[in-house]
Amino acid sequence: MFRSLSGFNYRVWAAGALVSNVGTWMQRTAQDWIVLTQLTDHDAAAVGFVMALQFGPQLLLLPLTGLVADRFDQRKILMVTQAAGGVLGLGLGILTVTGAVQLWHVYVFAALLGIVAAFDAPARQTFVSQLVGGANLSNAVALNSASFSAARMIGPAVAGLLTAAVGAGWVFLINGASFGAVLFSLLFLRVGELQRSARASSKKGNLLEGFRYVRSRPDIMVILVMVFLIGTFGLNFPIFISTMATTVFHKGAAEFGVLSSVMAIGSVVGALLSARRDKPRLRFLFAASAVFGGAATVAALMPTYWGFAVALAAVGLAAQTMMTTANGAVQLSTPERLRGRVMAIYMAIFMGGTPIGAPIVGWVANEFGPRWALGVGAASGIAATLVGLLWLVKYRHLRMHYADRRLSLSHDGRRRAADLVAEDLAATEIVTAEVTSQKG
Repeated sequence: MFRSLSGFNYRVWAAGALVSNVGTWMQRTAQDWIVLTQLTDHDAAAVGFVMALQFGPQLLLLPLTGLVADRFDQRKILMVTQAAGGVLGLGLGILTVTGAVQLWHVYVFAALLGIVAAFDAPARQTFVSQLVGGANLSNAVALNSASFSAARMIGPAVAGLLTAAVGAGWVFLINGASFGAVLFSLLFLRVGELQRSARASSKKGNLLEGFRYVRSRPDIMVILVMVFLIGTFGLNFPIFISTMATTVFHKGAAEFGVLSSVMAIGSVVGALLSARRDKPRLRFLFAASAVFGGAATVAALMPTYWGFAVALAAVGLAAQTMMTTANGAVQLSTPERLRGRVMAIYMAIFMGGTPIGAPIVGWVANEFGPRWALGVGAASGIAATLVGLLWLVKYRHLRMHYADRRLSLSHDGRRRAADLVAEDLAATEIVTAEVTSQKG
C-alpha cells in the first residue's frame, strides 16, 4: 500500500504536500464560512460563485497550462506556483485580520488562486512520475489522493475550531505559511535521482496534440465524460455541507468543519484501497460512480446531523475511489511526452466544470433547499454510471439481460478473445507508453 514511500524523493515530497494540503483545506473551509455567514446572509449562490472563480481558470487557460507542464522544468514551475499561492494566502489573511475584507476581495483572491492552480495542477500531477518509477506510478497517484483526503479530514476540523476561536483571518495566514513546506521539499529533493522525461518540442501544433490524442482514445473519452458529470454537479461539497449544516441542522463553524472531516475519512479509505491495487480497473470506476449516486441520495434524505455525517463518509469513499481510479487510468495509459497536456485536459474537465455546476447547485440550494441541491449531485453519479454502461455496450460488446428478476451483463459473440483477459484500462497503451519511455 505504501511502497512509493520507499524512495527518498517521494517521501520528502509527500511530507511537504501533506502540510500544504492541510493549509489549503483550512483556507477553503474558512473562506466558504465567511462568505456564507459574514459577507452575505447565507447566500449559497455566492459560495458557488467563489468556487466558479477559483476553478474556472482550469478551463479557460487550457491547453496552455498543459503545454507549459510538458515544455518546462516541472520542479521549477511548482516552486513558482507554490510561492504565488503563499503570497495570496497571506494577502487575504491580512485583509481579513484587519477587518478590511469585503466580498469582492474574496472574489479577486479566488480568481488569482485559480490562475495559479491552473498552472500548478498539471505540473503537480505529472511531476509524480519523476519521483517514482513507472511500476509505482499508480500507487503514488493513489497515495497523493490519500494525502489530499487526509488533509481534507484534518484541515476543515482545525479551520472550524480556529474560525470559531480567533477568526478566519488567522486561518488564511496559516495557509499562506503552509506553502513553505512544499517549497522546502522541492529544494531538498535529490535532483540527480529525478526520472526526467523528454520535453515537448516547440513545433507547430503542440497546443492541439493533446486534444487529438484524447479524441483517438474512446476509453479516455468515457472517463472524461464521467469525471465531468460528477466533478461539475456532484463534488460541490462546500455548498452541500455548509448549507446543510447551517440551514437544515442549524449548526455553527465547528460542526461544519467536523462534517467535512468525517467525509474526508471515507475519502482516505477510498484512496488507500486504491493504493493497494496494482493498476486501475474499469469495474471500480463504474461501481464507484453508482455507489456515489446512491450514497448522495441517502445523505440528502438523512433527518439528523450525525446520520448525515455517516452518509457523507460513504459519499467520500465512493467519490475518492472513482476519481483516483480515473486519474491513475489516464496517467498510466498516456505517453510521457503528452502526459502534461492530457492531464491538463483531465484537470480542466474535473475542476473547470465547477463554474458551470457550482452556481447551478447554489441556486438550487437557495430556491429549493440544500437537500435538493444534494439530489443534483446524486443524479450526476447515476448519469455517470449510465454513460459507463453505454460505453461497455458499444466498445466492450456487453449486453444487458433481465432474467429471474435480475439485471445482468454478459458478452456477446463479437467480443474478442483478447478482451476476455484484459481487465485494465487501455492495457496496450500502458505497455506502449512504458516502452516509449524506456527507449527515450
